[in-house]
Amino acid sequence: MTAISDEIEAVFANAGARGFVHAREVGVPDGPEVGVGADDPVVLASVFKIPVAVAFAREVAAGRLDETERTRVTARYRIGGIGTAGCADDVEMSWRDLAHFMLTMSDNAATDLVYHRIGQDAVDKVLTDLGLTRTRLIGCCEDLFASVIADLGAKPDDDLEAVLAAASEEQLWKLAVLDPERTTSSTPREITELLDAIWTDRAGDPAACERVRTIMAQQIWPHRISSGFPAGVGIAAKTGTLPAVRNEAGVVTQVDGRRYAVAVFTRADSLADRLPAVDSAIGEAARLAVEHLRAQTVTQ
Repeated sequence: MTAISDEIEAVFANAGARGFVHAREVGVPDGPEVGVGADDPVVLASVFKIPVAVAFAREVAAGRLDETERTRVTARYRIGGIGTAGCADDVEMSWRDLAHFMLTMSDNAATDLVYHRIGQDAVDKVLTDLGLTRTRLIGCCEDLFASVIADLGAKPDDDLEAVLAAASEEQLWKLAVLDPERTTSSTPREITELLDAIWTDRAGDPAACERVRTIMAQQIWPHRISSGFPAGVGIAAKTGTLPAVRNEAGVVTQVDGRRYAVAVFTRADSLADRLPAVDSAIGEAARLAVEHLRAQTVTQ
């Protein structure tokens, strides 16, 4: 019988990528697990917004941040993309709405405002408190984009999309943001530990954890983990995307109420803007992992 790890590796190979996966049942620390490169370092991309959201929710729960207070998204943060990051004009929003945009649609501008409001120390404390020693955040979105600009020899105020479009494939493959040793990174196992902590109220005050869970359940992207599951199965997750990188990490809630933390990270063979086969492979790998865990539990 083919091992589950071999099945998952084949799914990614057929999609033209390498995958790194860890899955476990939430609240069952010593239960079965599925791992493919589970302890390998991986580029987080926008999955890093999950610990930022936890730090934000902690600040709100502790009374150090009024979530209804409003702030302005200015030209400094309009770096392209969706949400407030793509607006032509300044936008005024509450902190809670910015956090909502950060997780549900991966709004980079909203992320950076939240990050700067709470500070790197608050985010690092989340990682330290949970013992996530291999998870490292190097700033926020603008820091990651500044790294790209520097790597490509452009000026700080140059348009990022134009700079990327002018770069050669050789230059792009050498970007620091694609190297887990030089950018914001973690391991699949540590990300499922983070998810488990959020879903079992270990990541902070129960109100803070509930806030993060609620927002993650409203994510608008259905093309990765969600693509592997039928209607009725709950998905609360966060995507991450960079050239050749397609990720998603979240919790799958089956119709019987059992929950599974799944973290899937990929590195494609292609730098193409659209990689639907890799997106679908993430959903298929998640489905295989969850089905295997459920079967293991039944037979034990």
